[in-house]
Amino acid sequence: MALGVNRQVRLGVRPQGIPQAEHFEIVEAPVPEIREGQILVRNAFLSVDPGMRGWVNAADNYSQPVGIGEVMRSLAVGTVVASRHQDYAEGDQVMGWLGWQNYAVSDGGTITRKLKDTGLPVSLALGVLGLNGLTAYFGLLEAGQPRPGSTVVVSTAAGAVGSAVGQIAKIAGCRTIGIAGGGTKAALCREVFGYDAAIDYKNCTRLGDALAASCPRGIDIYFDNTAGPISDAVLAQLAVGARVVVCGTASVANWDPLPTGPRVERHLLVKRARMQGFLVLDFEHRYEEGIAQLATWVREGRLQYREDIRDGIEACPHAIGSLYRGENVGKLLIQL
Repeated sequence: MALGVNRQVRLGVRPQGIPQAEHFEIVEAPVPEIREGQILVRNAFLSVDPGMRGWVNAADNYSQPVGIGEVMRSLAVGTVVASRHQDYAEGDQVMGWLGWQNYAVSDGGTITRKLKDTGLPVSLALGVLGLNGLTAYFGLLEAGQPRPGSTVVVSTAAGAVGSAVGQIAKIAGCRTIGIAGGGTKAALCREVFGYDAAIDYKNCTRLGDALAASCPRGIDIYFDNTAGPISDAVLAQLAVGARVVVCGTASVANWDPLPTGPRVERHLLVKRARMQGFLVLDFEHRYEEGIAQLATWVREGRLQYREDIRDGIEACPHAIGSLYRGENVGKLLIQL
């Protein structure tokens, strides 16, 4: 079977902080032949996620860093074009850790799931019906434990995770306040994702005052995707018994040396609040449950989403930097 050349994005230089285009290289390699027990997947969409910064840096993380010269780790969706594996047939659509490349070989261990025919775009398996949606679903419902009437504040509220958090909180009967960067994204929070209020932190002189005005009885749940000064302002407004879900640290460019700032202990003590780190990988055994519910909400029109799709593998090296500069509107994807 002649499939041509496999174009790959490999890590060329290890960055410190947010990876930029110069840290990657695009190379051409032969499309590999598969052996018994393997499949060959032609990727259709590649994911771009905030966690990629941690995957390429040398600092301690929840996974081993991508090695120099290795294909950039990423989730992707694609079609099985050759199979010598009993569980997969040609034509199956799959999602998994297939990397930034046109073709990937797998023995099944890097495949997260087969895609079911939901009548929805396959690209959603990398967004609202993938780890982004699942992060919102389990992060809010399991770690945040919302109750009807709770006040929920979400940072990066227009992003792939934050937008889903806000909408799931509304489904749970909560009042929602989103924090986003720029007037366009703040309007998106209100008009598309249904937030009760949205604060544009880039054009807000005193974020603490804006939060106090929007949350007069305090904040019951804070879904934290940023850390840094935004979170400092939110923590000062916590209600008694608040829950803080630490999902991301996008505002901190470098963790070596550790940044300094206001301490959280007094807020947690006085408000008897709980702060909990969250990784969606801990809920892998419940993914199908979450995806089924998210898909139902999407079909019912209760869960809106946006996708920002860039064309071609040439877009990959610039993509992580673009994500951290906030240039995307919606889930950032590369279409091959």
